[in-house]
Amino acid sequence: MPWPRRALLPTPLLLPGLAGAQEARPLRIIVPFPPGGAADFLGRVAGERLSRGLGQPVVIENRTGAGGNIGTAAAAQADRDGNTLLLTGVPLAVNRFLFASLPFDPDHDFVPLGLIAVVPNIMVVPNALPVRSVAEFVAHARGQPVRYASIGNGTSLHLAGAQFALAAGVAMTHVPYRETSAANNDVIAGRVEVMFQTISAAAELVRGGRLRALAVTSAGRAPGFPEVPTLREAGVDLVSTGFFGLWAPRGVPAPRLAQLERELEAAVRDEAVAARIRGTGSIPRPMGAAELGAFLAAETTRLGELVRRAGIRAD
Repeated sequence: MPWPRRALLPTPLLLPGLAGAQEARPLRIIVPFPPGGAADFLGRVAGERLSRGLGQPVVIENRTGAGGNIGTAAAAQADRDGNTLLLTGVPLAVNRFLFASLPFDPDHDFVPLGLIAVVPNIMVVPNALPVRSVAEFVAHARGQPVRYASIGNGTSLHLAGAQFALAAGVAMTHVPYRETSAANNDVIAGRVEVMFQTISAAAELVRGGRLRALAVTSAGRAPGFPEVPTLREAGVDLVSTGFFGLWAPRGVPAPRLAQLERELEAAVRDEAVAARIRGTGSIPRPMGAAELGAFLAAETTRLGELVRRAGIRAD
């Protein structure tokens, strides 16, 4: 049965291309994550620039579920004409370790096009929680059960929480959500004690005083939050970042792949695009197809070891 397009697109985006391109077949970018998060934002920002460069409309489709597997499988089964792409990152590396089987082959069903950005997380807690530093949070977590939220197994948010628990020597229970807003709301309400949220999804809540930021997970301080220390500065030896790029289903003709790779790199190097990405706390990272392939392989090895050490399993 075809996927119900209307249900998939609670906040659809049709990005117009160059003049006269309205008749062209749209480029569809499948984002296997909920609207409102870093992946959704990056898809829309990059999509706007790709639309101009390619001269065709771009449609963003949020196909969520099963830790990103539903949307990824849809992209793997798409036509090989180069008009359907997948925007993903960590799950393409880690889901093979979380699930007994996958409805796609992460090594053979896709070819990389390029990276868009590296995405640090920010450690946030409810205002009602009586902690104001990472050290105070660790002491709190050692005295009573603590839960941490994410938007699903295998996401960078989940892995950052698991890495923190290992590095800080605390026990924390993972609480996965289907939507960014639901996770944020439960942290705000104190139903969950902590979340390692993407900076773009938490920035306004922190600035508005609805969440308290304790640290960022990047190697250096985030430009938008210079007053917030890194985890390393706060005493936990940890750097944890997500990443998002574009992949095409294997079998797309080489000239089309080359065109998509070229236009994506131009988009990420566009200073206007890069400024918008940096404005959300993410880091623009131009990276071509070959380099992204090697990067994904290295991340697969690293994250597989984390999954083993932390005993992470899919629901």
